[in-house]
Amino acid sequence: MLNWITHGTPTDRPPLVIAHGLYGSGRNWGVIAKRLSDERQVIAVDMRNHGSSPRAAVHDYPTLAGDLAEVITEFGGKADVIGHSMGGKSAMTLALAHPETVNKLIVADIAPVVYTHTQIQFIEAMRAVDMNRVERRSDAEAQLAELGVEKALQSFFTQSLDVPNKGWKLNLDALADQMPNIMGFPDVKTSWPGPTLFLSGAMSDYVLPEHRERIKELFPQARFAKIPGAGHWLHAEKPREFEAAARLFLNA
Repeated sequence: MLNWITHGTPTDRPPLVIAHGLYGSGRNWGVIAKRLSDERQVIAVDMRNHGSSPRAAVHDYPTLAGDLAEVITEFGGKADVIGHSMGGKSAMTLALAHPETVNKLIVADIAPVVYTHTQIQFIEAMRAVDMNRVERRSDAEAQLAELGVEKALQSFFTQSLDVPNKGWKLNLDALADQMPNIMGFPDVKTSWPGPTLFLSGAMSDYVLPEHRERIKELFPQARFAKIPGAGHWLHAEKPREFEAAARLFLNA
């Protein structure tokens, strides 16, 4: 089963499960999870092949959704769910394949479509880091900078650095092999009728107007909102605004 971090204690509201994006971890969501836990229990998971969760050769959305369903079963069988990017596709697949497990759904800066811009260049950059020259996170950040990785992503990636063991808390080989599945989305024939918020960064190009028809087919109750000044990593760039939008939707 997946590794997770719990924040807060059970309340009369459904628990909130947070599914991070590619190369992330449950720890990345610590600030937002902690703040939202004042009203409900929050469970931030490490997705498979990330953080302290199990490693596996298969990394596709039906499997990732099954992982989330297993966690939700441990917390009573029904939850509100936030998913960002890869985690958003996992959360959408969860709602479509295991509809009984999801109460409300927030999809952060991703659409249920196949993308063409791959993320493989970041795997190559992380593989290129010389761990013999890494004594602290900043050493890896400096090497990533030399490899052309922007400042915000250097900090983000090195949150998955295992400095004592000179490695990454990411199964880079499996993620590279499964990249076509990660960029894709299952060909789904069902829909999920529950309350859904597609929350995007206003400066991101991941959720486009031409995606709305497909979104509405799968999620007929979908609503849309944008966070001004935020890109794809909206929760990291504008955490207070993200928290406020999530709280407003979950409590409506």
